[in-house]
Amino acid sequence: MPAPSPGDNHRPDWDEYFMLLAKLAATRSTCLSRPTGAVIVRDRQVLATGYNGSMPGAPHCSEEGTCFRRRLRVSETDKYGACRAIHAEANAIAQAARMGVAIAGATVYTTLSPCFICTKLMASARITRVVYEYEYESPDQERDQVWLQAIKDAGMSLEQLTLRPEVLARADELLHAVTSVRRPLSVDGWPLRSEGEG
Repeated sequence: MPAPSPGDNHRPDWDEYFMLLAKLAATRSTCLSRPTGAVIVRDRQVLATGYNGSMPGAPHCSEEGTCFRRRLRVSETDKYGACRAIHAEANAIAQAARMGVAIAGATVYTTLSPCFICTKLMASARITRVVYEYEYESPDQERDQVWLQAIKDAGMSLEQLTLRPEVLARADELLHAVTSVRRPLSVDGWPLRSEGEG
């Protein structure tokens, strides 16, 4: 794996770093429709993580190979009454509660903008900032905007984050390679380039 060149802008800033962790948490999701991950952070420390999936003891949609709610033909407007998944943000809040970790004043990084139920949970837990990657984009755009406004109404700051391509490329490179293998360095400490590298 080539070492980054001096001055490369591959290193994620803190928001990007925690969003990458949320994306990694999403790899544990058992939802077939929207794999989502969340990380709760305060003072640059991870307090809890979560991903969306069935409640403990219930079958997972990924194991059954079909979405439970859609199999029942429940409409989009009634989906929360039939979906057996717990959302990533709710799972992260529950994990913190189970472990006795206070999350008041923390930031939630989530790969999908929160639904109204998760917004209420975050407000009750006194989360102060929400950083999300993708808009919810349901068929009811008016409802989506109400959900986003509810976050602001609860006094939480709301930011959408797009990860820089060079940060994603570096993360992908590290995920596909032996991460901590020693790289050759010059006597002055600069990474040595193999032939063919820029």
